[in-house]
Amino acid sequence: MSNKPISPLRQRMIDDMTAPRFTEDTQRDYVRNVRIFAAFLGRSPDTATREDLRRFQLHMAQQQISPGSINAAIAALRFFFTVTLERPDLVRNLTPVQQPRKAPVVLSQEEVARLLEAAPGLKYKAALSVAYGAGLRVSEVANLKVSDIDSQRMTLRVEQGKGQRDRYVMLSPQLLELLRDWWRAARPQVWLFPGENPINPVTARQLNRAVTAAKTLAGISKRVSPHTLRHSFATHLLEQNVDIRVIQVLLGHAKLETTALYTRLAVNTIRDVKSPLERLGVNLASRSPPACQSR
Repeated sequence: MSNKPISPLRQRMIDDMTAPRFTEDTQRDYVRNVRIFAAFLGRSPDTATREDLRRFQLHMAQQQISPGSINAAIAALRFFFTVTLERPDLVRNLTPVQQPRKAPVVLSQEEVARLLEAAPGLKYKAALSVAYGAGLRVSEVANLKVSDIDSQRMTLRVEQGKGQRDRYVMLSPQLLELLRDWWRAARPQVWLFPGENPINPVTARQLNRAVTAAKTLAGISKRVSPHTLRHSFATHLLEQNVDIRVIQVLLGHAKLETTALYTRLAVNTIRDVKSPLERLGVNLASRSPPACQSR
């Protein structure tokens, strides 16, 4: 937040978000979207009417704002009017925009190996190996602590992941050895992957830059981000016939349908399904088509 004096209304909204422990990013995003709405309105947002909100959503659509940004604004306004102002009737007609769901990019196992080998230094090789080897989000990789490694139970503890939920993921022997190599080289004290200032963890931006550098060096033409390694983790587990509910737990998904997306990406699994055409008992290829009769 800025150093400017905060209005009582904004402070009340911030307090309403602090009590249920919204993340700083969420709080910042909600405040920004309410501020954008106030600028559109030209007056304090607590004076808005149902018609003002309808006009604002229409304005966003006409400006060709992305569905994700529109839905983020709707979520912020719903919170502001429902919780802070206690006026849920005003936002009843605000409807989220349906977003086309694109299949995420997935790397082959050979491409993952090339990417990890090309990582710029041991720190990023270890961090990206965690992203793939345990299926973690980039923020979860960045916020890992040395104390989260449990070599006795061969698990990694993911503290306060998405949805403010803790979970445990597997720690493979190969990944453990790589993390030990990294620890011996750098001796991190608190954060497993410290940032430029060791008081803070590595940032998502630094991890993104490392992936971009590695993919270029590895000669991979696909669009790749740290999250691509998480997508690849889930898809490769499905191709190994790991139960989808186990994958759901490892990924920290609240809903099974979110994990089910990867069934569309598991090429090996799809390829191994026997087509009903094969069960007809007829060798279609052995029959020659009848010759065309000329008139």
